[in-house]
Amino acid sequence: MSRIMKALVLNQHGQLDQLQVITDKPRPEPARGHVVIRVGASSFNYHDVFTVKGMPGIKVPFPVVIGLDLAGTIVAIADDVTGWSIGDRVLVNPLKPGVGLMGEMTDGGMAEYAHVDTTQLIALPDSVSTAQAAALPVAYGTAHRMLVTHNTVKKGDKVLILGASGGVGTACVILAKQLGAEVIACAGSEQKAAALKALGADHVVNYHETDFSKWAIAHYGKPQRRSFEGGVDVVINFTGGDTWRPSLKCLKRGGTLLVCGATAGYDPQEDLRYVWSFELNIKGSNSFYQDDLQALVTMVADGQIDPLIDRILPIEEAAEGLRLIQDREVLGKVIVTP
Repeated sequence: MSRIMKALVLNQHGQLDQLQVITDKPRPEPARGHVVIRVGASSFNYHDVFTVKGMPGIKVPFPVVIGLDLAGTIVAIADDVTGWSIGDRVLVNPLKPGVGLMGEMTDGGMAEYAHVDTTQLIALPDSVSTAQAAALPVAYGTAHRMLVTHNTVKKGDKVLILGASGGVGTACVILAKQLGAEVIACAGSEQKAAALKALGADHVVNYHETDFSKWAIAHYGKPQRRSFEGGVDVVINFTGGDTWRPSLKCLKRGGTLLVCGATAGYDPQEDLRYVWSFELNIKGSNSFYQDDLQALVTMVADGQIDPLIDRILPIEEAAEGLRLIQDREVLGKVIVTP
């Protein structure tokens, strides 16, 4: 087996042209408590855009192989490892204990091989493909924790989802429908709106043409301060920015605003009058845990959900795949097969 491998490497912060496919990166060998995985599939998230551009307080060790999500087959095992065998198919939880996220603080999934702590491994049944598995951790894990683990969405709820066409957004649409909610999906084009309707969304709103908050009020009635009439039960908002106040305005009394990110800005204008007058609940959800990922693998294996994949690319076209995510030109996940 060759001692070198192909990998997508980030050499310094900047634009996407800082990403480079190299063919001579040393292949990892398993350190104590670790295995080496031949990567079958890796997937991008908007977090990878932040990694390329740089984030305050995060010191990335350059050069680094990007890509948080990965799945594949174990090809080498450290002498002290038990419970795992060469040939086992696995999904990887990208959070490396004591280190941080793979693809950010240590080499990630956009390579032919990956060095993984055994505590990060989740066994994959034969009925789950590596592409399906690689779509799960960041996007579906985040959505699962926010909707299911925190028990925030129940059958019959009216759930409005902002940024519904991305990885986390499509995951929220799929999981909210699985939970029996009435889903309002917001996207930036008629093409995406149609695709979200085909995915199962009950209603779609093109936010470039229609104010989503006004649409919700027109459709469900104006929220009432003294009763629980009007408005939606839940708004899922991981964009922030200028979408924050409109999200508050269309929630019913006692409604819940779910937040797990802020891709459009983390310091939005606030209006506390809506929070107290309508007794709103603002619920934060951070990342995902092993039990979220295990539950998702079981749901895929049982046919309850199928992660939405926009396209599958070779590693040579990976940077273009990340550009499509950056420019919001995809619906669902972009998978790379190193």
